[in-house]
Amino acid sequence: MSAWVLPDHIADVLPSEARHIEELRRLLLDTARSYGFELVSPPLLEHIESLLTGTGKALDLQTFKLVDQISGRMMGLRADTTPQVARIDAHLLNRVGVTRLCYCGPVLHTRPDRPHATREPLQLGAEIYGHAGLEADLEVLQLALDCLQAAQMGEVLVDLADARIVGALLEGLSLSEATRGEVYSALASKNSSLLAELVKSFPSDIQAGLMSLIDLYGDASVLSKALKQLPAKPQIKLALEQLKWLSDQLPHVTFQFDLADARGYAYYSGLRFAIYAKGASDAVIRGGRYDGVGAVFGHEVSRDRPAVGFSLDLKQWVGIVPALTLKVAIRAPWGNSSALRNAIAKLRQQGETVVCILPGHNSEIDEFQCDRELIEVAAQWVVKVIEK
Repeated sequence: MSAWVLPDHIADVLPSEARHIEELRRLLLDTARSYGFELVSPPLLEHIESLLTGTGKALDLQTFKLVDQISGRMMGLRADTTPQVARIDAHLLNRVGVTRLCYCGPVLHTRPDRPHATREPLQLGAEIYGHAGLEADLEVLQLALDCLQAAQMGEVLVDLADARIVGALLEGLSLSEATRGEVYSALASKNSSLLAELVKSFPSDIQAGLMSLIDLYGDASVLSKALKQLPAKPQIKLALEQLKWLSDQLPHVTFQFDLADARGYAYYSGLRFAIYAKGASDAVIRGGRYDGVGAVFGHEVSRDRPAVGFSLDLKQWVGIVPALTLKVAIRAPWGNSSALRNAIAKLRQQGETVVCILPGHNSEIDEFQCDRELIEVAAQWVVKVIEK
């Protein structure tokens, strides 16, 4: 095997794609900043106990591990930035009120998380800490939709669910983690025969509720059906009312509801959303509420902070959204004269891209689509439009 062949699901990012990714990164972070989100940049690796603390435990199999040559302690390369941002909120900032944080950086996965995915996603996300109300859920969802609009993603579909519904149905049952996971998996895959086998020993009302979840997907009418078919538990009623309230606040958005979809059940504590777009084989944004994520990072005082947010992979977006129009550039000759160099420097200070043609390369392909050139006229360097 050649030494330069990269590992499976790892790839170089070449100029045009890298430019597209960088434009998207700036665009989405600027969109988050317009909402008042502050940018943070956690380290790529940490001690493994910190990375996998709390909700991070679900990332154990996705995390590359190595030994620190300085301390001898086990370290990990982050597979998700969200637990790190929760640590920053709880342990470093330690604020009492609302904190809005955003981030963008690479994460590493031991295995791709979906078919044909990279093992090195470029994860961008936004999180609100310190507010337990629906207002924060709505703001996060609005920001996610504004990011999609800024990137010209086109028509999107928002899938809503709530982790409290299945959680309330299973509350009080003595289940092993393995059985609990199998129930969630059967619900997610809508495998009614497997689910029936798994819940046959459950109380009859819980059996009926879990089985009815499989068919509770579709438009907003699902919510009224759920109120009639599911057990009258306060948490279920509250979750359904809040899903309706949230979707009512965005009447221009197309929503669907899948009450059996409890992906991330060990992570999310309430609302869960996934946003789908044309041309994408999987959701382009996932997010939701995960209260209490910072509790394990607190000091003497509990830091059991409410939290809601979303994340996305910018590398996935590149194949879906149109690239921004390339900014045209100015072609300039290479030379030693101070007048030429000063002219080039002035143009660059004005925000222009100036590409100097090195000696002997005048006929090479113009990657920057230069529409003007810097030429000397009467001992003065001036910019002229290139005649096509």
